[in-house]
Amino acid sequence: MILVTAAAGNQGRQLIPKLVRSGEQVRACVQSEASARRLRSAGVSEVLIGDLGDPRVQVEAVRGVRSVYHVGPTAHPLERRMGMGLVDAAREAGVGHFVFSSVLHAITTDLVQHEIKRDVEEHLLSSGLEFTILQPSNYMLPLKLKPAFERGVFELSWSLSRRQSLVDLADVADVARLVLTDAAAHVGATYELAGPGRYTAHELGAIISSVLGQPIEVREIDADTYLAAWFGDADPAAFPHQARMLRAISTRYSSHDFVGNPNVLNWLLRRAPTTFEQYVRRELEQFRTDNPTAAPGESP
Repeated sequence: MILVTAAAGNQGRQLIPKLVRSGEQVRACVQSEASARRLRSAGVSEVLIGDLGDPRVQVEAVRGVRSVYHVGPTAHPLERRMGMGLVDAAREAGVGHFVFSSVLHAITTDLVQHEIKRDVEEHLLSSGLEFTILQPSNYMLPLKLKPAFERGVFELSWSLSRRQSLVDLADVADVARLVLTDAAAHVGATYELAGPGRYTAHELGAIISSVLGQPIEVREIDADTYLAAWFGDADPAAFPHQARMLRAISTRYSSHDFVGNPNVLNWLLRRAPTTFEQYVRRELEQFRTDNPTAAPGESP
C-alpha cells in the first residue's frame, strides 16, 4: 500500500492514475468527501478524509503502508508541522520508504516555502527512514496559462527579465511513480527535477503567442494581485502566511534567477522531458475541448 498525501492536489491528480494503472494499492489522503468520491471512482483502494495537521490523522494515514509520498500543502501555515509529524508517524509505524516532494534549491531560505521544505528534508534525513527526496523546479501550471488563453495576457508576479526553469507536473508524476514502485534503486537519493530551457517571461510569452497564433501581452503583477487571483477577492490580511510567502517569491525572483539543469530528469525518465511549447500545445487542446465555443484570447 502506498500513501499519497494531498491526493486531490496538482501532483496527486497526475500521480494517482499512474500508480493505479501500475497495479498499486493506493491510500489517498484528502480533506473532503467530494474529493474522496472522485478518487474512489478512479480506482483508489482506500481514501482517508482528514486534516494532516492532526497527529491522530497522521498515525491513521501511515498505518499498514509500505511507502509514503508526501506533498506538503505549500500555502498552508502548518506545512512544516504536517511534514515533520508525518515523518515521525511513519518512523513509528515502520514505513519502509518515505518519498518527500520538496522544491528545487530548498536551501534558499529567504523563500518561505523553501525554508519549510528544507526543515522537513532535514527532519527526514535524521529520522532513520529510508528516503528519496524530489526537488522539482517551478511547475508548468494551467492556472498560469488561463489568462493567456482567455484574455491574451500572460502574468507573473516577479521581474519579467529574470530567468526560470520549469517542469511539467506529468513528468514529475512519472518520476514519482518510478521511485515509489522501484524503491531499492532510489533509496537515499535527492533528485533535482528541472525541464529544458531557462526562460524569461518575455520568452515564455513568445512561445504562447506562437502556439496561439496571435499576440500575447506579458504583464508583471504584484504579489497581492496574485494572492487575490488565488484566493478570490480577499483581503491579504486574512491570509498572512500566504501573503508573506507570495511577497517573498516576488522579491526573490525579481532579484535572482531560479534555474536548474535537466540532466537528472532526462536520466530518470529515459526520454526527453516535456518542453514548455509542448506543454502549451497540450493545455490549449484541453482548453478548446473544455470551452468549444471560446476562441483563444476570448473569455468563454
